[in-house]
Amino acid sequence: MPYSAEISRTNPGCFIFLVDQSTSMTDETGGEVPKRKSEVVSDSINRLLTELSVKCAKEEGVRDYFHVAVVGYGHLVGSAFAGALSGRDLVPLSEVANNPARVENRVKKVPDGAGGLVETSVSFPVWMDPVARGGTPMTRALGYADSLVNRWIDEHPGGFPPIVLNLTDGESTDGDPTSAAIGLASHATADGTVLLFNLHVSDSGGASTTFPDSEAALSDSYARTLFEMSSVLPSHMRSYAASQGHRVSESTRGFVYNADIASVVEFLDIGTRATELR
Repeated sequence: MPYSAEISRTNPGCFIFLVDQSTSMTDETGGEVPKRKSEVVSDSINRLLTELSVKCAKEEGVRDYFHVAVVGYGHLVGSAFAGALSGRDLVPLSEVANNPARVENRVKKVPDGAGGLVETSVSFPVWMDPVARGGTPMTRALGYADSLVNRWIDEHPGGFPPIVLNLTDGESTDGDPTSAAIGLASHATADGTVLLFNLHVSDSGGASTTFPDSEAALSDSYARTLFEMSSVLPSHMRSYAASQGHRVSESTRGFVYNADIASVVEFLDIGTRATELR
């Protein structure tokens, strides 16, 4: 079956995060606790990198089951890593885990054991900062990811296909990105084609659409474009989505529209559940 290749240190997986860093990312998200969209996205990526590092940690340290790229696109298109990893593209996970730009103290609410919540201080590693400047050159960003994917597949022709997750809040400002998306998703390893997932981070107050199997419920023409650009979820990801209460079918795509912060985190979690690590 496709999308079943073992992910291991000798046959690692590849994640590429494309992060919209346009000026409009200074706008606030909807929801009970509004935050700037740039902060929501950067916090979600930083949290995910922490969780990936923990998931891949063994007694001797973090194993390189994945290589990760975080690409920002706004006034520039390129690596969004800060600190020691600045300017790097695909970085082995052990290097990511060992090189956050800094570690912040954040306040988090946790159960107090009596049915309530209590605030506690937790360490929060930061690899990328919120940035919001310039337009939305999504076509260029997809082209940048295409070059990374092409190189990766040359080096890992039999591995689990690269997963590209695009997080954006608006329409591409450098032309229709559809052709670039089709080109990116046409690359393949022996295990399947590249997976391109899209997430729309909105400041509007309507209900979100999560993992749809058609564009019927999407009233926004740009949302329909992103839907068409998105890959169908492989069976194991559909199974996980269903276990989290989502209605899925064989046509379900990796697309979330009008997402709030909870949807961002959940989307990233589902998008990175490639297979059991070995």
